[in-house]
Amino acid sequence: MKVAVIGGGIIGLCSAYYLKKAGHDVLVFDQSSLEDGCSIGNAGMVVPSHIIPLAAPGMVAKGIRWMFDSQSPFYVRPRFDFDLLRWGLEFYRHANPRHVARSIPALKELSLLSKACYQQLVREVPFDFAYHERGLLMLYQTQRAAHEEAETADIANRHGVKAEVLSAREVQALEPNVRINVRGGVFYPGDAHLTPSLLMRGLREHLQQLGVRLMTSTEVRGFVLHHDHARSVCTAAGDHPVDSIVLAAGSWSGAVARQLHLRLPMQAGKGYGFTLPDVKENVRIPSILLEARVAVTPMGSSLRFGGTLEITGIDHTIHLNRVRGIVQAIPRYYPEMSVSMPKKEDIWHGLRPCSPDGLPYLGRLERVPNVIVATGHAMMGLSLAPGTGKLVAELVENEKPSMNLSMFAADRFTR
Repeated sequence: MKVAVIGGGIIGLCSAYYLKKAGHDVLVFDQSSLEDGCSIGNAGMVVPSHIIPLAAPGMVAKGIRWMFDSQSPFYVRPRFDFDLLRWGLEFYRHANPRHVARSIPALKELSLLSKACYQQLVREVPFDFAYHERGLLMLYQTQRAAHEEAETADIANRHGVKAEVLSAREVQALEPNVRINVRGGVFYPGDAHLTPSLLMRGLREHLQQLGVRLMTSTEVRGFVLHHDHARSVCTAAGDHPVDSIVLAAGSWSGAVARQLHLRLPMQAGKGYGFTLPDVKENVRIPSILLEARVAVTPMGSSLRFGGTLEITGIDHTIHLNRVRGIVQAIPRYYPEMSVSMPKKEDIWHGLRPCSPDGLPYLGRLERVPNVIVATGHAMMGLSLAPGTGKLVAELVENEKPSMNLSMFAADRFTR
């Protein structure tokens, strides 16, 4: 079949990879040049440990408290926006223990499937993307964070995801080259990390060698619908007849979905990051600095820092105070690490697609059955990408998916 993938981020490219493996003629549309975006500058973490959705008890209270601090990890820009209001109400409605309990098995299964796909990709693609399985450290300095993370570790262990609660001395023993100032931490040995730019560049080049066409700087303006099927993708350069469509347009997916008469609640969650080159005494294990919500990932001799979640709509404004919050957190945890405020041109930012219940959208549309939605992965896009791509290909092939996708139904908010 001829399959159009709308979106050239990591979800779109992984979908294209598995579709091409299945023998389809694949065309990828993206409004950008694919040289930047969420999939390039993220923290590069593959985290099966992250089985609790963003919409969880306590997140609403934390969000309200953080909103009044310009350097906090979370911010919602106040504005009169009906879509934001509905998104916020749905988030509030889902931030409860029952939703978390129902979500954990599905997120765990998708995460483990995706990690297995990464392990297979390492063996079968002709490029290196610096994939390492060294685990993840969740580092904390306060008793409150220690208590919360111990509860999270207990939940993980009860669901078969190994988590080890460590003392400050045990944390330091795992990082002999860098002094760490913490009360303790939780170690998830099953997690991994990679270098996103290597993965994205390698995938783009490999897909083109396989015959996948990448239509960059090409905005999708609509669809030709006939008998409840999308028959063509419409762009400024003309219409492209297709048999199936994969909607993987990240934070722009909601706008594209409206052209298919689908309400897909989505808000863009802006994140910031910067990378230190040539770090002599580098961190070995990726970490999350819990109180500051800062991600730290070694990438070769470089060290990447990332954080914050700004719900501000499709907005590319860089708020330096948010970045300053990341910079100021670093020496609190790594007291011998001197980090200066990066130049504005060296600050990366990306818009992460956030659903209101903290779960991805992944499945076939009931109203337009030849359209498959694969988006809304928030901060987990890179981690869940190959598993998502494999499932997309199975759906296009009308095979039984490798896992139950009912929790991720694409039209769950329109029923």
